[in-house]
Amino acid sequence: MKRILAVDDSASMRQMVGFTLKKAGFDVTEAKDGSEALNIAKQQGFDAVISDVNMPVMDGITLIRELRSLPNYKFTPLLMLTTESGLDKKSEGKAAGATGWIVKP
Repeated sequence: MKRILAVDDSASMRQMVGFTLKKAGFDVTEAKDGSEALNIAKQQGFDAVISDVNMPVMDGITLIRELRSLPNYKFTPLLMLTTESGLDKKSEGKAAGATGWIVKP
């Protein structure tokens, strides 16, 4: 079973993403911010990470940058799920190592 780490400071967004992915057959672990996600990712392996951009403690772009520096996450799909749709943020995310950018409706 593929394991996904879902990261968002909004509990309702984490629940919605988690529910949808679990229903599709994925094993989902949730984290409330980038710092918590990084600690979890260092202890467990994930097949993909889906993260919000704007979060307290550690934002999603910093999380992506930190994950990419770890050997186990060099080639892991790291997706941003965010309300941010500006080219500046997308470029910053891509430079940090984000695989994809999904804009929340």
